[in-house]
Amino acid sequence: MPANLDTDLLRAFVAVADSASFTRAGERLGRTQAAVSQQVRRLEDTVGKRVFERDTHGVRMTRDGEVLLAYARRMLTLNDEVMALMHRSPTVASVRIGTPDDYATMLLPEVLARFNAAYPDVMVEVICDNSPDLVAEIDKGRYDLALVTRKAGEAGGELVRQEPVSWVAPPQDPVSPSGPPPGHRPVESLDPLPLALFPKGCVVRDLAVAALDGIGRDWRVAFTSKSVVAVHGAVMGGLGVTAMENCTVPPSLRRIGAAEGFPELPDIDIALHRARGTAPKPVRLLADAIHDLVGLQMLGRRAPNRDVPVPVREVTP
Repeated sequence: MPANLDTDLLRAFVAVADSASFTRAGERLGRTQAAVSQQVRRLEDTVGKRVFERDTHGVRMTRDGEVLLAYARRMLTLNDEVMALMHRSPTVASVRIGTPDDYATMLLPEVLARFNAAYPDVMVEVICDNSPDLVAEIDKGRYDLALVTRKAGEAGGELVRQEPVSWVAPPQDPVSPSGPPPGHRPVESLDPLPLALFPKGCVVRDLAVAALDGIGRDWRVAFTSKSVVAVHGAVMGGLGVTAMENCTVPPSLRRIGAAEGFPELPDIDIALHRARGTAPKPVRLLADAIHDLVGLQMLGRRAPNRDVPVPVREVTP
């Protein structure tokens, strides 16, 4: 069975090769000249070759020593890289956060940008799904954090902000000199009402359907997607109306309500769930960033200067 090379012996060998002196190598390594000499002899015994010629004029590397030196440098570099990786700071890690697609698109970009500016070594992975599924998965330890929707006042998680919910329709048709085309009806007046919705399990979808059923309004699902961009596009294209949190409504779409015969929708809570146990520092840092930035919007306040980052609170390990 081949012998293993001791990195301490290789380090002594490289130090002698670089300084061309056992004495100077000892000073560099914090060892005596005799100790370094002994390490080199042990290395020569391991490889079965002489790596230095010693005479009254100094130290000269042999041909076998020159071959070994190239490998020794590579081995020490790899060793040092592995040890540095294994002993890296606990803040150099990753955080897995689950959230619905609309929050990932509309709420998290500023949070992630500010967080990355303060902690660039922490990788953030965002997984999109319906809120109830995310809560179930975080209880299993699949995610570190979950930013989700819950019904107003419902238990579970930490309240980040309360958010109104609106009915959303396509933009108004531009008025032309000849008036609207014959037979034209706004999509919100159609019967049954076409809806563009997130899949079943979405909290806002359930609220919207319950509100329509409560006033006896007939409806049908005309479009469904997990992607908020796709839902926006469907509404923009006139496929149907939808219901969504105010913070996720783009300015290109039109909010409608009682004037168009639509029932009022209750507010929802945006809540943050954490995995069980003591969270690592990066998880706590991102959770604080969510509270600081998303919660700041709940109070109707923004950073006084968008060029000046809102500070992410420091958390002790």
